[in-house]
Amino acid sequence: MIKIPTAKSLFSDIWAGFFVFLIALPLCLGIASASGFPPIAGIFTAIIGGLIPAFFSNSELTIKGPAAGLIVIVVGAVQEFTEIYGGPDGDKMIAYKMTLGIGVASGILQIIFGLFKVGKFSDFFPKAAVHGMLAAIGIIIFSKQIHVVLGVTPVSKTPLSLLGEIPASIMNWNPEVACIGFLSLAILFGLPFLPLKIRKFLPAPMLVLALGIGLGYVFDLEHEHKYLFLNQQEYNLGPKFLVTIPNSLFQGITFPDFTAVLTLPGIKWILLFSMIGTLESLISAKAVDMLDPAKKKTNLDGDVLGVGVANTIAAFIGGLPMISEILRSKANIDNGAQTRFANFFHGMFLLLFVALVPNLIHSIPLASLAGLLVYTGYRLASPGEFVKTYKIGPEQILVFAITIIGVLATDLLVGIIIGMVAKVLIHFWNGANWRYLFSPDVSVDVINADQVILRVRSAMIFTNWISFKNSLKKVEQYKEVTIDLGKSNLIDHTVMESLEELIHSPQPNNRKIMVTGLEDLKPVSNHPSAARKSMIMESPFIPKKK
Repeated sequence: MIKIPTAKSLFSDIWAGFFVFLIALPLCLGIASASGFPPIAGIFTAIIGGLIPAFFSNSELTIKGPAAGLIVIVVGAVQEFTEIYGGPDGDKMIAYKMTLGIGVASGILQIIFGLFKVGKFSDFFPKAAVHGMLAAIGIIIFSKQIHVVLGVTPVSKTPLSLLGEIPASIMNWNPEVACIGFLSLAILFGLPFLPLKIRKFLPAPMLVLALGIGLGYVFDLEHEHKYLFLNQQEYNLGPKFLVTIPNSLFQGITFPDFTAVLTLPGIKWILLFSMIGTLESLISAKAVDMLDPAKKKTNLDGDVLGVGVANTIAAFIGGLPMISEILRSKANIDNGAQTRFANFFHGMFLLLFVALVPNLIHSIPLASLAGLLVYTGYRLASPGEFVKTYKIGPEQILVFAITIIGVLATDLLVGIIIGMVAKVLIHFWNGANWRYLFSPDVSVDVINADQVILRVRSAMIFTNWISFKNSLKKVEQYKEVTIDLGKSNLIDHTVMESLEELIHSPQPNNRKIMVTGLEDLKPVSNHPSAARKSMIMESPFIPKKK
């Protein structure tokens, strides 16, 4: 049920919504452009994301909108449909409309996911594989957008080829365009070093836009012309380096073409849109729950349902797919949002801005947006992510790396499956029994009317965690539940994190959950949520002490 805001919370929500709008505007435009959609498509998605999901999800502080993690899927569909259906001239408008048809179908599939309560399956994916997939997405975004920063249109299409083409793009750069891109990156990488009080009131994306618009006027990007750089080489400039946007929102509305929906490529993209989008949205919603000062728990099934309805509507009018988005949600929380109306106001500010000053949006250089996306890609695949994963355990970094390579060599769906298979094989190597792959060996010992002990005598790994949670539901009438893991021979990192989340989450009827027996198992690293295993059988992935 939607809570009616008070005067105080309304003011807080308006302020938070305005601040999120400042961050969302450039990101929505940049993500849409990078996805092969018109920039206005990102605005449509954010507006609908602010209006529709609130009626289905109980999440108060989550911002819904286009996300960088889905760029790879959307642009992949546009490129494939352009090659198949675009004709000899490669008509991207046809491919765009067909991709919208895929968006509608995948939105309906997400609605079905929500109705059949698939939210629990977010626990089925190992953390290392998920983070590896996100890091691979970061590399792919970087490989595509660094060329835009340099003012060059690359020849290659695949991520590895695009990375290999970077030296050529550097040699053929457009200096004035690159100046805008590099200064944008300087702001994004430099701002975190400023004091928090300053950063809080200086949203980096909006600073990047302000700088880009100013330099765009200085370099006269609005008009076609040539210029000499260092009086040696001639370069072209013109409106093609600026954001293209219709004169009104109504002119930007585009309806889907369902021709490709029932084809093999179409079915593939529907699965990718719906499955990867749902997974990312669930992960983000759970992450926002951890940031929520009130520690309210999101109904994940309702959230998936809301996102599915919103995605279906967005695709019907020309918008991108959306998810629950972490960066904008964190900004929403940090700026004092109280209710879901902050999400509504962020959408309304976007609507007003595009409706009232579309010409200002047209003044934004594409290099500025590309700088934002290069920075986003870097954050997803930064060296720190590799170091953090390695510290959790050698097996984690192995699965992380395998997933990255799998995604770059194939696609997102195949890549994450490769990572999951690698994780399962490592668990078998470490002593997991195939009989308990999907359901752990659990016995229930009732102590008294209030106390019960669940004793686990098998490996506890990501594939059987959902089944274990069902065992917990069967004893939810007891006030004190003890999970005894002393006889387990293996507990993986995903389960360790899930146990910690379970213990610290509010329980119905003030039920208390405790975990014992971890001291009988040896962690594979010093990280608090590192995998633990019995040392009866040593693993080649665990460094031996000298």
